[in-house]
Amino acid sequence: MKGFFNNLKGDAFGGLTAGIVALPLALAFGVSSGLGPSAGLYGAIFISFFAALFGGTNTQISGPTAPMTAVSMLIIAGLIGTYNGDVNAALPAILTVFLLSGIIQIGLGAMGVGKYIRYIPYPVVSGFMTAIGVMILVTQILPALGYYPKEDESFVSHFIPEAQEVILNKILKEEAGEEILVLEDFKETIKRAEGITEDDVKLEAIALAGNNSSGVVGALKSLPNALSNINYLELILCLATILVIYGFKRITTAIPSTLVALLVVSGVAYGFDLNYRPIQEIPSGFPKFNFSIFSNFSLDSVAPYIFSALTLSILGAIDSLLTSVVADNMTKTKHNPNKELVGQGIGNTIGALFGGIPGAGATIRTVVNINAGGKTRLSGMIAGVLLLIVLLALGPVASQIPAAVLAGILITVGIGVMDYKGLRAIPHMPKIEVVIMLIVLVLSVTWNLIYAVGIGLIIASLIFMKKMGDVTARQSKVESLEGMGKSPKFEKLWKDEVNFPKELKEEIFIKHLSGPVFFGSTSELQELADQIPETATHVIIRMDKVPYMDQSGVYVLEEMVLGLEKRGIKSSIVGMQKQPLYLSKKVNIIPDLVANEYVFPDFDSCINALIKIVNEKKSA
Repeated sequence: MKGFFNNLKGDAFGGLTAGIVALPLALAFGVSSGLGPSAGLYGAIFISFFAALFGGTNTQISGPTAPMTAVSMLIIAGLIGTYNGDVNAALPAILTVFLLSGIIQIGLGAMGVGKYIRYIPYPVVSGFMTAIGVMILVTQILPALGYYPKEDESFVSHFIPEAQEVILNKILKEEAGEEILVLEDFKETIKRAEGITEDDVKLEAIALAGNNSSGVVGALKSLPNALSNINYLELILCLATILVIYGFKRITTAIPSTLVALLVVSGVAYGFDLNYRPIQEIPSGFPKFNFSIFSNFSLDSVAPYIFSALTLSILGAIDSLLTSVVADNMTKTKHNPNKELVGQGIGNTIGALFGGIPGAGATIRTVVNINAGGKTRLSGMIAGVLLLIVLLALGPVASQIPAAVLAGILITVGIGVMDYKGLRAIPHMPKIEVVIMLIVLVLSVTWNLIYAVGIGLIIASLIFMKKMGDVTARQSKVESLEGMGKSPKFEKLWKDEVNFPKELKEEIFIKHLSGPVFFGSTSELQELADQIPETATHVIIRMDKVPYMDQSGVYVLEEMVLGLEKRGIKSSIVGMQKQPLYLSKKVNIIPDLVANEYVFPDFDSCINALIKIVNEKKSA
């Protein structure tokens, strides 16, 4: 605990600011998940506090995120469907799956899996993130229009015949289980069927209508009905929220625009007593421990979702560790990936026990925390405590927030989470990487997000193995700069470097890259950039032995050059082969970051040009 309170003022301000940013998103993600705003708030409270307390990234702020909510939404919808649309009946099974995902995360961290997360290829991540954005965007169209399929009697009536069939099948299954089903005599079946009321049929039809209109495909199928039943007040509130979010950012970014939109639009709707639809009621008081997870546990209901729990835990790990890297870059620190997974797992486990949806490290909230002065894990804990105070003191007030406002917030989240960098690069990326990205994107949106990621990983792995087999028979490697032969442990000079001028060894350094630069070697490449000493004014990146670069590799090269540029170190590239050169030009590393005059076909022409530049600077 030594030093825990050394930055109390900065951590307090950072945590409070991050908590304020998290509030509207927590409510919105809770609504989007299908469990209601309270589930989002509970998740944000417990995950933020415990992931910060036990995690391995000091400045990380955790809570429900767009990717985690999108996967959770699929799990929740599937289990609610299993329980015939009854959320309360399905809740123990839902929370059990979330609990399992947290426990699996703890296990992944304990086994040291955190260091392997970097091997997820960029096209899979890109396709997944864009799919998340599309899913959130499309599924919020109906609430933005004020249309709720389960409340549309004409829509529900179409499912009455199917509802009757479902109920009859249940009766037959019950009789078969009780061993009283006799095909020659349906007297017992008829007797039980006569006990079914119109309300029972209607409830089943409502459940079927909800299942039919859920997800991206369901939302698109329901869109014609929504367009013919627009609630213009809800639409105006949603559009006003979107306008405030984007418009206020142009005025200042010091105050979170989502919070401003939430307060302003909700305040106007409530103050003028408009006939809007509020969000589900948020229970007052401290969240209750869900004993039903254990008392109502059913292996049969949870078993089909064990793979989903595993996927959810891995997704949370990726989401969190990517945010940890961002935090490291901003604070010049180094996170502990395995400890971070344990912390996230503990947060998700405790969150599930109290009815919260799962979450992960949240990039925007973490950046806000750091910029506001947060430096230790105390900031994340303070963010969680702030949200708890809001729940205890303002629960009834928050229950008056218009549902359309949260739909507007989610639409901006959906727009923002898409990977535009990856989409813009499609015309210039290797075709197979584009295919992988699009497969993950299309399958995620139209079929199953969890399976789509798995398929994308399998295809990427197979293609990678084939590509590496075609390109080189030896292991790919990135060789570090070790300082031009000053000690026996240093890397040997290449033949054309033997006559390198001794007087320039402190100013001009050489980085050797050998073999394909692909998604598995990007982490090492990032680390090697940090080996360049402060005395350097120029770095020669030798790529004579790099026959192939993938999309992840070229982006890391871009980050490396930018990082050196910020330190005042110029980069030159020597011997770049055809494919890496083509890719570097297409994404504008050349000539935007490395001018054409600093790209050389061989080492001699490079060193001659740099000697001239250095001598001119000295004589100036």
